[in-house]
Parts: sequence; structure tokens; C-alpha cells
Amino acid sequence: MSDNETSRLVKGALLLSIAGLISKVFSAVYRIVLQNLTGDIGFYMYQQLYPLLGIATMLALYGFPSAISSLTATEIEKGKVLTWKGFYRPILLILGSFHIILTAVIYVSAPLLAEMAGDEHFIGLYQLAAILFLVVPAVAILRGIQQGRYEMAPTALSQIGEQLIRVCIIIVGAWLVSQGVLQIYAIGTTAVLASLLGGFSALAILLFLNYKNQNDSHEVVGVPNLEEAVPWKNYLRILLLFGIAAAMNHMILLLMQLADAFTFVPKLIASGAGEIEAKEMKGVFDRGQPLIQMVTIIGSSIALAIIPAISHQKLKDQKKLVTNYIQTAMHVGIFIAAGAVLGLFIIFPEVNQLLYKNTQGTSELRLLIVAIVMSTISIIGASILQSLGMIVRTAVFIGISFVVKVCSNLILIPLYGVYGASIATVSSLGVLLLLVIIELYRKLPGMPLYRSISWRSLAAASLAMIIYLLVVQGIFSSHVMDVRILLLVYVIFISISGAGLFLFVLLKTGGLTENQIKILPKSEYLLRIYKGRKQP
Repeated sequence: MSDNETSRLVKGALLLSIAGLISKVFSAVYRIVLQNLTGDIGFYMYQQLYPLLGIATMLALYGFPSAISSLTATEIEKGKVLTWKGFYRPILLILGSFHIILTAVIYVSAPLLAEMAGDEHFIGLYQLAAILFLVVPAVAILRGIQQGRYEMAPTALSQIGEQLIRVCIIIVGAWLVSQGVLQIYAIGTTAVLASLLGGFSALAILLFLNYKNQNDSHEVVGVPNLEEAVPWKNYLRILLLFGIAAAMNHMILLLMQLADAFTFVPKLIASGAGEIEAKEMKGVFDRGQPLIQMVTIIGSSIALAIIPAISHQKLKDQKKLVTNYIQTAMHVGIFIAAGAVLGLFIIFPEVNQLLYKNTQGTSELRLLIVAIVMSTISIIGASILQSLGMIVRTAVFIGISFVVKVCSNLILIPLYGVYGASIATVSSLGVLLLLVIIELYRKLPGMPLYRSISWRSLAAASLAMIIYLLVVQGIFSSHVMDVRILLLVYVIFISISGAGLFLFVLLKTGGLTENQIKILPKSEYLLRIYKGRKQP
């Protein structure tokens, strides 16, 4: 790969990361708005469909485009011309056939899925949602081919465009429900239609950009080689095995929600809860998902900005440099996750009241947010393993974690209700974290991933922040809880100031080395308050 191509690849990876961050922030925010407009029952309705819709999105955004881009880049590096007969048609046939079968399976299984979810109203919604998978092949092919040519802008723009359409339609639908124009179950239909229209908008953007790029380029069109056989086995292996594995690596939190969608309400009802009560409790439990997603995104995004510098070849050639990158990514993730969990645990009553207009479920959700630590560190660790070529293995780990979540839900929800679901999420992500850590140590023997962390600095920063938050909370909390605008100002102030204090003490006590700080964004400002801890 030439220096120019490497530069384009790094810039493209950064562009995709920014687009992904924007898209996921939108996702977290609009679900809070949705709950405010439709209540916990409306939120429950949406969350029952969200995992299935999310899986289709992940396949079209991360899974199959990654596989297709790998095939595209390989063929181009060999000097081959991408022809309809030898490349595009086989890929379209494989992906088209797979998604037609998947759509048919989901459509036929809709009554069974609705029965598992404990609500027959979802039969038609699951059947409608199945149609979304038919859009995936075309979107994935257009994204994958452009990425294989190191053109990341089409994927980034189509992702943001798709999410904007989805968000606008869902919020409008939720507002119509809140005004009594639509019935509460219409929020499910709105969610599916929003995803379908979002998918078609992504396809339209990709087609336009592909047409524009073709007109702007002056590539020589090759003549198809009719004698060369299509490598069907290789295409099947890379597209389905690699593609699905790559998608699963972006579905960690999504799979946790999928398990809840089909076990939470039925198990609560079986343990004696009423149907409406069980759905409301599921809606309350799902309040924690946007918060977990938001913090995990922030923590992992800062750390994952470092990941493109890691590869199997670089680990061989520049071991010391790559070791520093890996340690920095893990340390930053741990510090952000730990600080966020401690801070959220203390101010969660105010956050719950601000975002969802009451404090219902505060104690159960305080337990659930512990999952932020496991999810953030697991995502960073899994991303490091993926960059070292272990994509399928990390997908297997995520599959094991999903099975643990399902089994834990079945056992714990009848015993402990919402607490049981929270314990199940934390436990399953804990299993994933353990598997990832073991594999990291196996893959990187002798690398001090956790021993090199300054636990004393983390303890000092945590203690300073906890004392500060408790003092401010004791003085102001009771005066702002009943006025939402004041509560908003209070939560923003205490969150930013608490995080700032945590970071200040962490750096002052040498929580990160100078070399680690230099890797981070805006390092020049961080170095001003850095004490001067030497590289071990």
C-alpha cells in the first residue's frame, strides 16, 4: 500500500468514526425524546423492535461493507478490473439470496417471535420489519466498493443522512401519538417505516455519489475475462463468515437489548406481574440503554481514535510504539468508564428526573449503569483484537455473552424483576470482558495492559469527584428537582465540573504518562496540567 493510500485510509477511518459518533449520539438522544412524548409504554413498544431494526442497520453499515471492501481492495491490488460478471453479479447473488432467505425466515417466524415477546400485536410489525433486510444488499455493495477504493465519504454521508431521516420520522410519529392523533401501537409502525425510508435515503445518497464519482473519474474500463472462473467459495466465505462476524463486533449492546426484547416481559408476567405493569417496567428498564450507549460511545470513541495505528504487521515492526498505543487506548477507556459510572451513580436521581420526568427505576438503573465499565473496555479490547486480525474470534466471544445474557434473564428476572435484568446485563458483559482480556494476554504476552495503570491516581481522582458531587448535590439538588430548566442547568454544571475535576486530579497525580497524553486529541492542553510521570 502506498503512502498516499495509507493516508487516505487513516483519514477515511477518522471520517467514519466521526460519522458513527454523530449517528449514535442522535440515536441516544431521540430515544429520550421518544420516551418523553409517549411514556414508558411507548418506549417499550419501540425498544421491542429496535434490536431487529438495528441488526439490519449493522449488516448494511459495518458487516457486509467491510467484507466487500476487503474483496474490492484485494482485486484492485492484483490489478484486476471489477466486472459485472466476475465481481458485482456474484456478490449481489450471494447477498441477495442470503437476505431473501433471512427476510422469509423472519416473516414466517413473526407469530413465534411475537409469542416470545409476549405481545401478539407485534406479528404484523415483525413482518413489516423483515422487509428492511431486502434493502441491505444494495446499500452494502455500494458502501463496500467505495470503501475498497478508500473512498469513505459516501458511507459517512449516507449514514448521517439515513439517521436524520429516521430520527425526524420517529419524533414526528411520537408527537402525533402524544397528541392523540395516533394510537400508542402506531409508534411501532412508525419505527419500521422510519427505518425503511432511512434505508432508501441511504441508497439514494450512495447512488448519487457513485454516479458523481464515476463522472468525475477517468478510470479505464476493462474488458471482462470470460475464461476466469468466479471464486464462489472464497466469496461465500468472506461475505458471510467475515461479514456477519464484522457486524457482530458492532452489536454488543444491541444483542443485550435483543435478549431483553424476548425474555423480559414474558418472564415478568410468568412471575405474577400484570401485562401493563410488565410493559411499563420494561420501558423503565430501557431508560438505561441511551445512557449506557452515550457514555460507551464517548469513552470508546476517544480510545478507538488510536486503534488505526495498530496492526499485526506494526506489532512486529514497531512493538514499543504499538504497545504504547494499546496501553493508552485501554487506560483512557478505563478512566473514562470508571469516572462516568461513579458520577452517574451519584447524580442518577437528577439525571433520571431530567431525562424521563420522574425518578422511577433509579435504584435498578444504578446497578445497570455498572455495565458501562464492561461495555467500554470490552469494545476497546475487541477492537484491538480485530485490528490484529481476530474478527471471527471476537464475534464468537460476543455470541457467548449473548447466550449468557439470555440464560441469566430466564433465571434472574422471575426472581428479582428489573434488578435481575440489570444483573444479567452486567454479568454477560463481564463474561465478554473476561474473554477479551484473556485473549489479549494470550495474543500480547508480556504486555502490561493493566499492571501499568496508576490505580492510585484513579482512586484519588474518583475520591475527589465523589466528595465534590456529594457536596454540590447536598446543597442544590432539593431546590432544582421540581423545575426542569433549573434541573437542566444543574445537571450540565455538575456533570462538566465533576468530569473536569476528575480529569484534573487524574493528570496532576500522573494517571497517564507523557507519551500517552501526546497521543490524545488536544494533548497540548492536557500537558499543561500534567505532573510529569515518566514512561515506565
